[in-house]
Amino acid sequence: MAYNDLLLRAARLEPTERTPVWMMRQAGRYLAEYRAIRARHSFLEMCYTPELAVEVTLQPVDLVGVDAAILFSDILVVFPGMGLDLQFQSGVGPVINNPVRSAADVAALTLSDPARDTTFVTDALKILRHELRDKVPLIGFAGAPFTLASYAIEGRGTRDYEHCKAFMWNQPDAWADLMTKFADTVTAYLCSQIDAGAQVVQLFDSWVGFVAPRDYERSVAPYTKRVLDAVRAHGAATVPGGVPIIHFANGAACMLDRVMAASAPGDIIGIDWRIDMADAVKQIDAAYGIQGNIDPVALFADDAALERRVTDILTAVGTRPGHIFNLGHGIHKTTDPDRARAFIDCVKRVSTRIRSGSSQGAYAGGGVRP
Repeated sequence: MAYNDLLLRAARLEPTERTPVWMMRQAGRYLAEYRAIRARHSFLEMCYTPELAVEVTLQPVDLVGVDAAILFSDILVVFPGMGLDLQFQSGVGPVINNPVRSAADVAALTLSDPARDTTFVTDALKILRHELRDKVPLIGFAGAPFTLASYAIEGRGTRDYEHCKAFMWNQPDAWADLMTKFADTVTAYLCSQIDAGAQVVQLFDSWVGFVAPRDYERSVAPYTKRVLDAVRAHGAATVPGGVPIIHFANGAACMLDRVMAASAPGDIIGIDWRIDMADAVKQIDAAYGIQGNIDPVALFADDAALERRVTDILTAVGTRPGHIFNLGHGIHKTTDPDRARAFIDCVKRVSTRIRSGSSQGAYAGGGVRP
């Protein structure tokens, strides 16, 4: 098959004949093929075994038709190398048995060294680049400092982040030390992924929408920017033309200006489904790309309703370069794979029509590059 480089071109803000599309959590429990492997192996065993991670990563490329592969892993795999006791408990999810609650706890943490602690990730990426050489681009990823800190402090997923926010407000020096350690760990981790063959990297700030804009600006964004700046420089020094970066700040629609400030022109700003794409296009400068943003539950809609929502988003973007279609968050585990395929096919069909200029009412307003 011919190599499909649509996502790479879009991520570089180059014109494309149609909009590339992939799905967060596309390698996961909605696929029977994934569940068959998961029935024989624990989640962390799948993450830690390159051959299993490779097999699962490739499944949606072959079965669903997405325009990119994203490494199967988890944002928390850097934790053990830092001294955090990570487990995945059935029905609970990730649990950190020694949560960070004091300055002494922060001081006890070390930086995770990719050459020592996460070689299973780089090994999987090297295999995947070979397997995908005639198919689609390969995306690597990591968790952003705030999201990692929220898990480390809370000890597990939560709704209110009371321990994390109290730590940020009450222990600002320890917070700064903790966020610096996470920023430097994530930087080394993403750079190692680039060295192993990742062609695009995404920084997931999954829980940052739970902080107020001013707290984001003061206590979160500087560390996100530290990561993005360093990874961008490494990519530029390592790969001709650099390595595109996607910055996904979930729940942050009310502070897109601050998210852009933490990023840099040329980066892709990932948005969730809580903002209308037309509004996002107006707010996000044309020097940045946009990834998103259909509601993941839209994959439960019938064909007509799904196509209306896909068309609304694509029409809002129009011919603006740098759009990567994605869900506004991860695909739900109960999604019918046939509906996932229908979604992917719909984006390809409708975006081809709009990009070719045959669609009526395609967006051509503010933010479109000349």
